[in-house]
Amino acid sequence: QVQLVESGGGLVQTGGSLRLSCAASGFTFSSYAMNWYRQGPGKDRELVAKITSRGGSRNYADSVKGRFTISRDNAKNTVYLQMNSLKPEDTAVYYCNVLWHSINYWGQGTQVTVSS
Repeated sequence: QVQLVESGGGLVQTGGSLRLSCAASGFTFSSYAMNWYRQGPGKDRELVAKITSRGGSRNYADSVKGRFTISRDNAKNTVYLQMNSLKPEDTAVYYCNVLWHSINYWGQGTQVTVSS
């Protein structure tokens, strides 16, 4: 079965950095695009970044462009989200996501809290 396990969240001060990881299993990781979403307090879940199966194309939400970088290591079945210059408004639970056989799969999420 498809499993996504996020890690790397935590508490950081404004301007700090974190690197999130998502370990995937149960499907052919190198064949699928991967996404990072987030859901802040009282907000809808939003797409933060996405990367194609081989990493050749990456897209970002306007709110994180120039600060966040999505990458993947297909040998390790892992997708990453490097987050720099963090702001309080980046505070959210961050989720890894894959659309596999027309079904959306999600990890359990990892909390990122940015203090001002």
